[in-house]
Parts: sequence; C-alpha cells; structure tokens
Amino acid sequence: MQLAFRKMHGAGNDFMVVDQREGTQDTPAPRIIRQLADRRTGVGFDQLMWIEPPRDAGSVAYYRVFNADGSEVEQCGNGVRCVAWVISQDSGPDFTLGSQAGPVPVRILGQNSVSVSMGLPEFEPANIPFLADSRAPAYSLEAGGETISVSALSMGNPHCVLQVDEVAIADVPTLGPLIETHERFPRCTNVGFMAIRNRRQIDLRVHERGVGETMACGTGACAAVVAGRVLDRLDEDVEVSLPGGQLMVSWPGNSAPVWLSGDAVLTYEGTLDI
Repeated sequence: MQLAFRKMHGAGNDFMVVDQREGTQDTPAPRIIRQLADRRTGVGFDQLMWIEPPRDAGSVAYYRVFNADGSEVEQCGNGVRCVAWVISQDSGPDFTLGSQAGPVPVRILGQNSVSVSMGLPEFEPANIPFLADSRAPAYSLEAGGETISVSALSMGNPHCVLQVDEVAIADVPTLGPLIETHERFPRCTNVGFMAIRNRRQIDLRVHERGVGETMACGTGACAAVVAGRVLDRLDEDVEVSLPGGQLMVSWPGNSAPVWLSGDAVLTYEGTLDI
C-alpha cells in the first residue's frame, strides 16, 4: 500500500511525519518502523510522527509518537512542532493538538517557527515513574561505578537530567544507556547532560529512550530548564543550545505550563510501499 509522508526536522532532530487524518492506514508494526528508521536502507529518522483524526472536540488532530526502535512513547517536543507545521497548512495560527500526553496548545510564530505548550512538569516519583521514597529537587543515582546527582521529572515522558562542566566531553555514550535502562526508571528514561553557561543559556546533549543520542530533544530541553529552575540556577526564559541547533524554553514556575519554541523544517516529501 502506498503511504505518503514528509521528512522533517526540528533543530536537527528528524522525523517521518505521516498525515492520516483522512486515511485508513493502520500504524506500521514495530519491525516495519525499525526498517523505515534505518538510515542506510530506509527513510531514516529519530521518531515517526503519526497524525490521526481528533479524538475530542477541543483539538484539530491527534498524533502518536514512535521511536526508531518501534516503541510507542508519550511525547516528542520537536516532533509535535513538525506536526503543528503540517496542520497549520490548512488551519489557523493557533489551535490545539491531542496526544497521549494530553492536549497541546500551538502557536505558529512564522513560516518555520512554532511554539508549543508542553504542559505542566511532573515531579512526583510515582508519576514519572521513578523509584524514590519521596519527592526531592535532586537524587543520588548509582551508575557506571559512580554516584551521580540527578533531577528526575516527566514532561509527558520520563527524563533524568544531570549537570556537567562541558557537554563536549560528557560521557554520553556510556552513561546515557546505563541511566536510560536504570532499575529506578521502570519505563526507562531520556537522559539529559546539561552545562549551564549563565542563567539564560545552557548547552545540552540528550540520550533519548529507544533511540540513542539525537541532534536535539524538545522535551529534553524543557526538562533541563525545569530542573535548573527548580535548583534556582536558571531564569524563566532560557536558550538551549543542542548539537542540531537552538531552542527556546520558557517556564515561570509553579503551576504554569512549559513553552517550547523552535524551527519546524520540511526536508522533502515522498511516498513508499509498506
């Protein structure tokens, strides 16, 4: 069966975006997603963003997120900006999308610039999920033969954030997989390595759950800024520099949602048989 798709990216975090709002194609099996994600023999992507008809009256569409390993996950900040760009081609500049993580308000800022509300951060360990006796701004985690101070929270998906002196020399290839599958994260986790330059700028590398290190991670950028805010090391508006580009994260704190802003770029369009 022929399947139309768009190849897109946000800050270098790349996606295969499939608009099935008027289609009848079922989501591909995990083995097919893995084949499509292969960068040598497939389309090549970090996540598959699958757009479906809305599931409630308050949203214009519903999207699902599949990692390159075929697993379905709750949220993807850079991916939802690409979904929003697709929807905006036949919609107004402000609308709401539905997702497994809940409703996502959208603002189209310019031709390739999109801002999305990533909702409220979740800190209760049981809701992340993260195994801890009680909630804390930071936790001690044993990994790679050392004790590491980390922040744990959810941005609709689980995140672990640790502060490093320089992201260029951070041991992402070793610590990323170890923390991703750590026993204290029952559903695994995304792992952010954050270096704070000043109160309004950070550098970040992210090892994504089910993918590995990516050029950028939208929910990871949000999680890093929230973690830094909770520790009183960052201001409300922060520029996040990732290997693939820059994102802006805004969070006033307390019970306010986190807003993520950045690019959403169409690389090409195509069709394939699956």
